[in-house]
Amino acid sequence: MSQEEKEDIKDQTAEAQETAENKEAETEAAAEETAQEPTPEQQIEALQKENAELKDQYLRKVADFDNYRKRMLREKQEAFDYANTNLLTDLIAVLDDFDRALAAGQVAKDGKEADLKPVVDGIKMINKQLRGLLEAKYNLSTYGEKGDAFDHDLHEAIASNPAPVAEPVCAEVYLKGYKLKDRVIRPAKVMVHMPDGSVPAPDAAAEGKTE
Repeated sequence: MSQEEKEDIKDQTAEAQETAENKEAETEAAAEETAQEPTPEQQIEALQKENAELKDQYLRKVADFDNYRKRMLREKQEAFDYANTNLLTDLIAVLDDFDRALAAGQVAKDGKEADLKPVVDGIKMINKQLRGLLEAKYNLSTYGEKGDAFDHDLHEAIASNPAPVAEPVCAEVYLKGYKLKDRVIRPAKVMVHMPDGSVPAPDAAAEGKTE
């Protein structure tokens, strides 16, 4: 056998060995890749675990939101229930003054009636105190006096009579009117004197003087 043939055989042997090694490496890589891929059972188990975690997170969020909603409703109800706390606290002092005024008018021990002047004076003082408190602290003002010009936006006429007046006038005030800041919250209830025609209206009187 010639040297050239020997070298060919040697090359073929090396090539065959290299090919075998490559196939073996590919087989090992494929086996390793196959081993790394999860089985259907493993995939199902992983999905079930993920689903359980998401469900737990969802239930926690629902519970947190429900607690928040209940807290908001409770706070809203408390705000509604106790909205007038400051006003009522201020009025307690006025009630104390009423108690003192009424106590001053009790029958004396000897059976004689007590002097009612202290009661009247006490009630006047309470009235002044209460009106001042509501006006200064709560912007509540009162209006409506006998002789005021009648205003449909401010007064409620519960009776009317013709009278020698140029314009409608509040002849009697049965109930005072009240405003909260600039808003009327109760119109004054009044009896109105309506013009009977004997007194000219201001515009007519002014026109007569001009002529």
